Amino acid sequence: MAVIEVRDIHKRYGETVAVDGVSFDVDAGEIFGVLGRNGAGKTTTVEIIEGLRAPDTGRVRVLGLDPTRDRRALRAVLGVQLQEGTLPDKATAGEMVRLYRSFYADGADPDRLLGELGLDDKRDTVVDELSGGQLQRLSIALALVGKPRVAVLDELTTGLDPRARRDTWELIEQVRRAGVTILLVTHFMDEAQRLCDRIAVFDRGRIAALDTPGGLVARTHGRRGASLDEAFLAMTGTDDEGDGLDDVLGGAALDEDGRARDGAASGGHRAVRDGAASGGPRRDGAPSDGADGQVRS
Repeated sequence: MAVIEVRDIHKRYGETVAVDGVSFDVDAGEIFGVLGRNGAGKTTTVEIIEGLRAPDTGRVRVLGLDPTRDRRALRAVLGVQLQEGTLPDKATAGEMVRLYRSFYADGADPDRLLGELGLDDKRDTVVDELSGGQLQRLSIALALVGKPRVAVLDELTTGLDPRARRDTWELIEQVRRAGVTILLVTHFMDEAQRLCDRIAVFDRGRIAALDTPGGLVARTHGRRGASLDEAFLAMTGTDDEGDGLDDVLGGAALDEDGRARDGAASGGHRAVRDGAASGGPRRDGAPSDGADGQVRS
């Protein structure tokens, strides 16, 4: 059964087409991934689902509710962890969860929720003193305190160290086991591969592909051993933004073997294979060229 239905939505900002005919369903109990580069249309699509923006055309339903028309009712069943959010530095974790709980007629017990999310000993710690991983756990608590049936988690692990990321992944799986359907927006391929049942790959305002992680790899490479990174690049292509950088920097400095090309050195400085700059230390700490540290012509 679909709890989120998106049908042929379009959204423009002036001459810019942000979303161009996107359609998909999210099933109950699913972790559904939204993957794409910056500017691919994923954030606008998710904001339309959340009721923060209205589509120009198309239809969206979340548990049968229209996010634009039924915004108040939607708040009771949809929890949102925003990509960027600011909390008062001097408020404690416990105060923030109790405040958010007050917004709902039927919410979770704040103390029990903090305990379940591993923040029991941080309830009296101010926001400014929480680590990155603890802040993300707090943001999840704020998204779940209303006991939603659907949760949107947007770039949840950006900026976290590897241990904190994996702890957060385990927490997301725990939330799903509690019966919450999750819409997960991410840039991380390993995160999507680990957590998501299905993934919608966005590119230039459209869905380039929608499948399981294994299905996306199979449709682009047709073999085992390929990664989701490779599949993503195959579906979305590569950028040409860096093609003119050599010209800006005075020509391509190194050939395929790492040697300086003729005429590529700028201002009389030679490029050396170990990457040392003229007059500066090499990787081994020795002078660049000669005991006096000068680059000789």
